[in-house]
Amino acid sequence: MYIETERMVIRDFLLEDAADLHEILGDAETMEHCEPAYDFEKTREFLTSFCIGRRAAAAAVHKESGKMVGYILFNELEQGVFELGWFFNRRFWGQELAFESCKAVIDYAFAERKAHKVFAETIDAGKSVGLMQKLGMQLEGIQRSQTRDNHGNWADLYFYGLLEEEWRK
Repeated sequence: MYIETERMVIRDFLLEDAADLHEILGDAETMEHCEPAYDFEKTREFLTSFCIGRRAAAAAVHKESGKMVGYILFNELEQGVFELGWFFNRRFWGQELAFESCKAVIDYAFAERKAHKVFAETIDAGKSVGLMQKLGMQLEGIQRSQTRDNHGNWADLYFYGLLEEEWRK
């Protein structure tokens, strides 16, 4: 995958991305609504097996700095149905880089990969749900007290999706 936007390059992961990816996945605040922060060894294993091995994610590189600042899950679960997810380096929050990058990946999914649907899920009813809505995704359901958060508390799981015909509008 290779996508260019005004400020970002979205590309396949490389082994050289390990340190930048660890800045993201190793940060407890960034990982608050997913799972505990990774140590470097877990980051490297995830990079090798999932990001590179399965090609189920893409790296978001900030053009100006040349730094890999975002992890974008882009996983085809079944033909034409893609799961989207994201984590961005906290030092780059508030610049709408996640929106710019995820919008480009959604456009790529429908235009180039002939996707039928792109969906995302989260327990973060604030920032993540807000980004899903801004990306044009529709609420498909809330599974109440479906999973536990990083502190062991039960949390609702929000599902959002975007169909190809909605994207075309």
